[in-house]
Amino acid sequence: MIRAENIHKSFGEDHILKGISTVFDRGKTNLIIGQSGSGKTVFLKCLLGLFEPEQGRIYFQDEAIQDMDEDQKTKLRMDMGMVFQGGALFDSLNIEENVMFPLRMFTKKKKEEMVDRVNEVLSRVNLENVNRKFPSEISGGMQKRVAIARAIVNNPKYLFCDEPNSGLDPRTAILIDNLIQEITREYNITTVINTHDMNSVMEIGENIVFLQQGQLAWQGDNSQIFKTDNKSVTDFVYSSDLFKKIRDIQLEED
Repeated sequence: MIRAENIHKSFGEDHILKGISTVFDRGKTNLIIGQSGSGKTVFLKCLLGLFEPEQGRIYFQDEAIQDMDEDQKTKLRMDMGMVFQGGALFDSLNIEENVMFPLRMFTKKKKEEMVDRVNEVLSRVNLENVNRKFPSEISGGMQKRVAIARAIVNNPKYLFCDEPNSGLDPRTAILIDNLIQEITREYNITTVINTHDMNSVMEIGENIVFLQQGQLAWQGDNSQIFKTDNKSVTDFVYSSDLFKKIRDIQLEED
């Protein structure tokens, strides 16, 4: 579980985050959504500890990151996995070396143990016989699966995903969404996903945080988001005819 309390973050005179308080549940896919410029990425980086808020506290379980010393912060980073936008694989390393990278950084495992763990997580994301390939030799969807394997190789308690579906076709994006949700439940991880993809909201939005101009404007799940009377949310969700039709269908069913 991650809890944010009254988070404020500014850059010069630009007040980006304006008192955000929310909870991200363990074992659920927690989504951060909002228009461009709403503060999603800044908020995610505050959660990751890359930005330090001027006000407020961020708790991992019951311990505030602001109260941790450097050793505690290092241990916390070991408990984090990150799926970057675009995958962010190392072009000069093969797939096995890419997935093994966090093990080399944070553990003292023997090479044989690391290889076994790499093969285990590659199998979990339905990738086999790709160890010796390089990122340029596999598809975009496969690269994202490699990025997920790398993110979970150290058995993290917290998984962060920044636009994991960026650049993917709709079918592959759904596969990635479902894979992230399966892994979240299977390993009971606290997963936080920064996304603008409404398909992800529909597929895996178990807890959705909607930001508007740096503030928490709405929070709920993917069934409630179609029923809210919050105009900012409805304007965001129903910006296409497809979701207008989905809303009409759901209202008819009710």
